[in-house]
Amino acid sequence: MIGIDWGTTSFRAFRVTRDGTIRDRRISQRGIMNVPDARFGDTLREEIGPWLAAGEEHVLLSGMIGSRQGWVEAPYLPCPAGLPDLAAALIDIPFDWAKVKLVPGLSGTDSSSVPEVMRGEETQVLGIPTLMRSGGLACLPGTHSKWVTVQEGRITSFTTHMTGEVFAALRGHTILGRMMRDGPAGGVPFEAGLRRSADRGGLLHHLFGVRSRALTGELSETDSPAYLSGLLIGHEIRSALGQTDGKAVVQVIGDPDLTSLYATAIAACGGYAERHDGQAAAYGLAQIASLAAWD
Repeated sequence: MIGIDWGTTSFRAFRVTRDGTIRDRRISQRGIMNVPDARFGDTLREEIGPWLAAGEEHVLLSGMIGSRQGWVEAPYLPCPAGLPDLAAALIDIPFDWAKVKLVPGLSGTDSSSVPEVMRGEETQVLGIPTLMRSGGLACLPGTHSKWVTVQEGRITSFTTHMTGEVFAALRGHTILGRMMRDGPAGGVPFEAGLRRSADRGGLLHHLFGVRSRALTGELSETDSPAYLSGLLIGHEIRSALGQTDGKAVVQVIGDPDLTSLYATAIAACGGYAERHDGQAAAYGLAQIASLAAWD
């Protein structure tokens, strides 16, 4: 089968066997925002045409392709939900070259009953065997980081943190960015930001310290971005781990460079991280597809 993680800016396709082994993969920047005139069917055929010509008949999509801005808007499936629940709720998409189905995404609420939603992350989380066997906590860092709790093979709850988007906004559109230049993402300034996130005062106060430390020479222009990153990620992780006993094992899923930063930060905040790359999406999609009714 073909599993596709189709997000806002990227398109990741995997040709996989029934057990989730990746036979081939294709990655492009043709996310849903980069598809002109909503020509999703044409784009899909152009991206995976050779695999379809080789005999693949089943295609499973997940991610923002199922959003209001995507191909077909799929209703969210409420938590708790596991692989069988998602497989039973797949949405059919008309496509001449193959049978195409869409994973619906999940909805839930936080501890204060405020709504939460996700699209795409559920396939990655349910593609981690450790979580499926024993349950636990997963983190998917990025523009909108997700922290997901799994129990007995089902996603029971999750929270979203706009860490990546806030970093981009602060650097690109506030006075903080005027004293920043590109530099290393981690290292000493990142770790200093992590330590600062543990201090009293709160995030809004801590943020001004990025500017004041640059003005007084404590931070160079090339160190300031990493310090800001450490500060924001530190606040995110301390908040997320505050819902646990503080010694949690966290399954961190995503880009290797970003999961490395998060592993460092989780350790600094008292937890332990196990890192996983994008293959989790392929395995999760394969598991869902194996339970689906294709005929």
